Amino acid sequence: MTIVIVILLLACIVSFTLAAFIRRMAIRLRLMNESNARSLHSGSIPIGGGLAIIAVWYIGTAVFFWLGLMDKSLFYALLCGLVLAGVSLLDDIIQVKPIIRLIVHFGVATASLYLLGGLRKPVTPGIDILSIPAVINPLAVVGMVWFINLYNFMDGADGFASVEAISIALVLFAFTGSMELLLLVSAVLGFLYWNWPKAKIFMGDVGSTQLGFILVVLGINYHNTLDFSIFNWLMISSPFWFDATLTLFRRWRNKEKLSEAHRKHTYQRFIQAGYSHKELDLALIFFNGTIFLMILVYREFEIMKIPITLFTLGILYYFTRRVDRLFPFAKD
Repeated sequence: MTIVIVILLLACIVSFTLAAFIRRMAIRLRLMNESNARSLHSGSIPIGGGLAIIAVWYIGTAVFFWLGLMDKSLFYALLCGLVLAGVSLLDDIIQVKPIIRLIVHFGVATASLYLLGGLRKPVTPGIDILSIPAVINPLAVVGMVWFINLYNFMDGADGFASVEAISIALVLFAFTGSMELLLLVSAVLGFLYWNWPKAKIFMGDVGSTQLGFILVVLGINYHNTLDFSIFNWLMISSPFWFDATLTLFRRWRNKEKLSEAHRKHTYQRFIQAGYSHKELDLALIFFNGTIFLMILVYREFEIMKIPITLFTLGILYYFTRRVDRLFPFAKD
């Protein structure tokens, strides 16, 4: 146990130090995010800080695997993310064509799901079709690709994507006790110092897509090992996928061009309404804490499964409508 604590402390320190180094290099190489009419920031902010998280995460998981602290199938499934990281880094620097990114996303998702042995049938009484691998696994791949991309969409406020990753990892750890989750927390925490409002560096696509990939792979793995239901995972990750999915639907309904950048996510309009990035992060922590308590009830009383899930989504929808009043979701 002592060696694990040492590894976790080193992971946080190295992530912190590496993020500072990447920041200096990004400024020198002019790898900057320039503010525009669609951003929530002003001025130029260095990008690529997610490399610190990735480096620490993959070195740390290799050490954990070597020490016998990580399952073989999970380790190899997570390694698929290195391909995603490479393409995302290129996208941060020179911009990769969307179709190429999408092909890579589907390839990485398919490979990692295969290495995990597919998605175990969720407990859905009366829905027998989900017991068919040819149905549930393609749905899982599409869901993985969507989560990878939406995590990127939701990385638009200081500390926001980092706080969500830490929150999900801590909840998963509370139920599974898996040490790789604390490794992820340490890697993100070291970076968060530089990304906390007011951000001194952004994680970039290389960081946000990678966090989305890691979290969804971990969610599927713990569902397969019976440690944490995929429905519980959907609950704790709902602040991100609910906002991204509802916003996409509303823009589609407005006949907007979905490929264009925008500032219509609920979290973006929350800031445009006058709240700070820090207040947004604190609100996210409060939401995740509330959802964690509801998951405890969910797991204790099986009969409350559907009511609690619907209540969780209801809270998020209520918050969205409150933000609508503060800063309307207007047509372009």
